[in-house]
Amino acid sequence: MAHPIIEDLLWRHATKKYDASKKIPQEDLDVLFEAMRLSASSINSQPWKFVVIESNEAKERMSKTFAQKHQYNLPHVFDSSQIILFAYNPRYTRNDYAKVVDKSIEDKRIKLEDRDSAFGVFMFAELNTDETGNTSCWTKAQTYIALGNTLHTLARLKIDSTPMEGIDTDLVNEEFKKELDGYQCDVALAIGYHHPQDDYNAKLHKSRHSLDDILLRI
Repeated sequence: MAHPIIEDLLWRHATKKYDASKKIPQEDLDVLFEAMRLSASSINSQPWKFVVIESNEAKERMSKTFAQKHQYNLPHVFDSSQIILFAYNPRYTRNDYAKVVDKSIEDKRIKLEDRDSAFGVFMFAELNTDETGNTSCWTKAQTYIALGNTLHTLARLKIDSTPMEGIDTDLVNEEFKKELDGYQCDVALAIGYHHPQDDYNAKLHKSRHSLDDILLRI
């Protein structure tokens, strides 16, 4: 199929080796971060936080989180341009949603007189809250929507990436406890430009199930 979107998605792959000499231009980062902000989420909950690791100090801190496991992802810390921690709110409350409602009023999406009724959809969050107040199953799922949107945006910008569930979540959340501020990180994303010789995955053909195996039109 000849279409720019399909061509971009065929182009993207999980980068295995980055070119440490190449950094992402700020103008592309601006587009990327705005696209992340505009990601979809259930009831517009936006239960996420994105921590961008780009300074030498932050990368040193991130490197320490690979002390015990997943060392195969350690080179990405210093070779990629940035690493983004995708974190979710594990205890999303009515007060968190109130910030969404008030921002919607500020943006003139909701009228001030309709503020109370805007909380009607919060019942969906309550349905996804357990008896201890934990909302992780729901809020983590929303954060993966943002991750998918980010991967697509990066492909359109021709920026390489590597989604990494291969992180030590205990050490990451402890090391960046202050920045995460109560949010939980279970996945990170390395971004940058692949090494033209050493990124073996860039040379491999794309492989996916056939459309007939996964799509049913009824």
